[in-house]
Amino acid sequence: MTGVTGYAKYQSNTSRLNALRFVMLQVLGGVRTAQLVKVISCTNSGGVSAVGQVVVQPLVNAVDGEGNAVPHGPLYALPYFRLQGGANAVIIDPQANDIGLAVFADRYISNVKSTKKQANPGSARQHSMADGLYIGGFLNGTPTQYIQFTDSGINLVDKNGNEISMQSGKILMTTALLDVTGDIHSAGVAVGSTHKHSGVTTGGGDTGNPI
Repeated sequence: MTGVTGYAKYQSNTSRLNALRFVMLQVLGGVRTAQLVKVISCTNSGGVSAVGQVVVQPLVNAVDGEGNAVPHGPLYALPYFRLQGGANAVIIDPQANDIGLAVFADRYISNVKSTKKQANPGSARQHSMADGLYIGGFLNGTPTQYIQFTDSGINLVDKNGNEISMQSGKILMTTALLDVTGDIHSAGVAVGSTHKHSGVTTGGGDTGNPI
């Protein structure tokens, strides 16, 4: 006899130790740790707002005792990870069809999710997929808009025809060479310099083209 239908094997009943091992493995099978998931929807879409939540679909099916696939249902209201410290953040909200990792808390976290404060668990629930948190960025495709760090420098790239916008009270830039390809449109620019050129005769003529 090579095995029987179901999770139990022929050796499971050959001793009390094997029977106990089978029971322990069945219990451990219900302990959720982490799962690859696909994003179905996200409450945020790139705007400046508090961290939101995602609905995700687990990608690894459950399997019954006869080997038949049993797909999981969606997981709702999973808070997602944002790189943030205080009021400083990098905002990259998850998008539909992103693949990421859902990790599952060992205790009920819904009270903390709703109050954002220390709280007791709302039930005795443990290691449940309902207590998930989403971390994005696994098995995804090639980006067209990105910040890239290489040995030769840093690239800030947008190949989608969108804008790269900077807003600040003051921007300081120190560089040995500023090389710009394309037109420059600016308003309210004040350029000051104490550098003087000799051999210049004043007059009413125009200068030559920029070089």
